[in-house]
Amino acid sequence: MRPVRLRDFVEDRDGCIYAVSNYDNNDRIGCILRYAPEPDGERTSLSGRRYRKYDFAESFAWIREHKPEYLDMVHRVPPGDVVRVYKPEEEIGKVAARNARVRRLLAHFSLPAGSFGCTGSLLCGLENAASDIDMVVYGDAWFSAQRQLRHLVGTGVIPVMSGGMWRKVYDKRVPEISFEAFVLHEQRKWNRGEFEGTYFDLLYTRDYGNLDAVPPGAGEVLGRATIEATVTDASLSFDSPAVYAVDHGEISRVLSFTHTYSGQALAGEVIEARGVVEQHGDERWLIVGTTREAKGEHIVSRTLLESV
Repeated sequence: MRPVRLRDFVEDRDGCIYAVSNYDNNDRIGCILRYAPEPDGERTSLSGRRYRKYDFAESFAWIREHKPEYLDMVHRVPPGDVVRVYKPEEEIGKVAARNARVRRLLAHFSLPAGSFGCTGSLLCGLENAASDIDMVVYGDAWFSAQRQLRHLVGTGVIPVMSGGMWRKVYDKRVPEISFEAFVLHEQRKWNRGEFEGTYFDLLYTRDYGNLDAVPPGAGEVLGRATIEATVTDASLSFDSPAVYAVDHGEISRVLSFTHTYSGQALAGEVIEARGVVEQHGDERWLIVGTTREAKGEHIVSRTLLESV
C-alpha cells in the first residue's frame, strides 16, 4: 500500500474519520479529527451511518476526552488502529460519479490520471448541498492545473470570484493583513475559485517521490522576529507547510502552517514575514502559523504591495 500522505483521510476502529495533516506518518499518522459517529449527527454517510462534523477546537476537546492517547500537536493515530485509508486520487471516480457538479468542474481540466482527486467531505461520502469542492492535485500536475484555471477564468468558462466570496474567504481566514492586501495577494495565486455558486480550492500535495522534501519536526524555539528577505525558491510555496527559501543573514527558510500565506510570494520578490524563529540543525527557520489563526503573524510580498 502507498504511504499515507497529506490530504488523505483515515478511519479508525471506532468509525472516527480524520483528515491527514502531515507527511511524516510512519510511526503514527498526523491528522485532525473531522467526523465522529453520533446517532443524531447532521451528516449521513453513503452507508447510512450518522456523523457529527467537528471544527478544529472541538476536535481537540473530543480527542482529549475520548482518545487522549492520540493527543499531540495534531492527533496521532497508530497505523494499527486504522481500518481504512481514503485516498483522493483513488476515490475520484466514485466522487465524480455521484456528484454532477464535481464531474462538470473536472471536465474543464486536462490532468493525468492519478494526479488529482477531491479531499474533505466529498472524499468520505459525507458532503451535503453546501459543501465546498476541495480539489487536490499532486506534484508538478498542480502547476498545470493552476495555469488551466487562470485560462478558464480568463476566457469566461469559469467565472471570476465574486466580491462576496472573497469577503467570505477573508472572514473565515481572519488574517493579520487588510482585506485589500489579502485579495491583492490571492488574486494572482489561481488556487481557488467559484463554480456554479460553489467555492472550490486547488490544493497542492507532494507526489509520492517527494514526500521527504522538508525534514519533519519542530525545532528549538528562539523567539519571535519580523524579517525582510528575498525569496530564492518558492517551488513548495503552495504546500502545507508552505516553504520559502530566502536570502537573509540569519533565516534560511520561512514556513507557513496556515493556508492563508501559501503561494504568497514568487521567487525574486522581497517578503516581510513575522513569526517564531526555530533552530533546525545548522539552520534557523521562521515559522508562521504557530496558532490556528496565526495571530500576530503574517507573510506579505513587499514587492507586490509596492507595485500598486
